[in-house]
Amino acid sequence: MTDPSIDLRTKPTLTGERVILRPVGVEDVPGLMDLLADPEGSRLTGTHAEFDEATAMRWYGSRYDQHDRLDLAIVDRATGEYAGEVVLNDLDRDNRSIGFRIALRPGFTDRGLGSEATRLMLAYAFDALGLHRIALEVYAFNPRARHVYERAGFVYEGTKRDALLWNGEWVDAIEMAILSTDPRGPTTAVS
Repeated sequence: MTDPSIDLRTKPTLTGERVILRPVGVEDVPGLMDLLADPEGSRLTGTHAEFDEATAMRWYGSRYDQHDRLDLAIVDRATGEYAGEVVLNDLDRDNRSIGFRIALRPGFTDRGLGSEATRLMLAYAFDALGLHRIALEVYAFNPRARHVYERAGFVYEGTKRDALLWNGEWVDAIEMAILSTDPRGPTTAVS
């Protein structure tokens, strides 16, 4: 039986010490375009597609109406700038499971923003939504992200061999997940 208590129609604002997570909107498109134009960010996320501004406007303009996913902007509290996005997607209500992804704009990495955004989103997913399992993939050429996920409590589950073809070379995808019953990394209060 599908669990109706997992309600992704509500788009929360979550506040941490370094970041505010709030629903994405068309006002975030310039930052999204900066994120998408970063060749290193595209490589690390395995993003082959190119997006123009009109497509990005439609995408961010439609996120509020999505009831099977949660797209939040990561806002740097120190500057008020859009730093990236954190997303819960691929909801499986029957199994209380969901996917996770995060991306930061150039200039917003190595400051703890992604780590805090991850912890805030995990706390919301487990404590407010009642989810049991959150899964992600990280490419083998991104050990820095894997380390961040491990610190947050994600556990290695397996390797999808040759999952991504990037610049003519095959790259493995590392599958990781965290359960509501697993220990989590350093805590971040959700407000």
